[in-house]
Amino acid sequence: MRTVRDHSLISVATAAILAFSAVMAPAYAQTAADAALNMANMLDGAGGGVSGDDLLAALEDAADAGQPMAMWQLGTMYENGEGVDKDPAKAFGYFAQIANQHADAAPKGVEADIVAQSFVKVGDYYKEGLPDAGIPADAERSHALLLHAATYFGDADAQYRVGLLYMQENEMGINPLQSARWFSLAARKGHCPAQAQLGDMIFNGVEGIEAQPVEGLMWLAIAHQRCAGTGDAAWIDERLNRAVSLATPDQRTEAFALAESIAPQFAGF
Repeated sequence: MRTVRDHSLISVATAAILAFSAVMAPAYAQTAADAALNMANMLDGAGGGVSGDDLLAALEDAADAGQPMAMWQLGTMYENGEGVDKDPAKAFGYFAQIANQHADAAPKGVEADIVAQSFVKVGDYYKEGLPDAGIPADAERSHALLLHAATYFGDADAQYRVGLLYMQENEMGINPLQSARWFSLAARKGHCPAQAQLGDMIFNGVEGIEAQPVEGLMWLAIAHQRCAGTGDAAWIDERLNRAVSLATPDQRTEAFALAESIAPQFAGF
């Protein structure tokens, strides 16, 4: 049973969540997903006055009030076992709730990235299935959810994933042109793995796309710079090094000059 002080803390924390959501604007460089995490961290350490239990209760109250940021934070907590016992079924429930309630949210709104990523996560659960939650594996539904995030919301990660699906016969079927199209959409939004995939395809050429070594090497160089220190760095560097070894000196010079001039436009992503 909560004490009066507990209720007071939770009320203050819930009010802070609602206020935080209200003041967020699309002009902020951080994403809404980052904002949700920062909001939770802010409450968790606000003067040392909000305990883990109070924070969880505050997030649950905000989620019950329909706040996507709170639902997202709870979903990620249960998905990763952060501050709570790991529970994929509960995580799925929160992500599915966001997707169901906000499927037609403004594509450029402050919460659009959270909604889009919720579609991606729910799609991942359907891809593998979640027996504990009564969710069977359903590739067709998984693809549909991912495509909604990629098309309606224009989410770069979803677009990259769709590009990968068109490289696999047992997914969307092998279609190099479609794959390159989706990689291009994500690459131009600063998604570095997509930049690397696009660069590799353009450098080598694929069915329907003539090899363009300079442009391909340019994208690989940009991806190398942007993905440095990430889990994707190794395979990107491998493809870059291979392309460098095959390119002529003039092609390398032109490609690296283009990469240096174009890369700054992705600094804000």
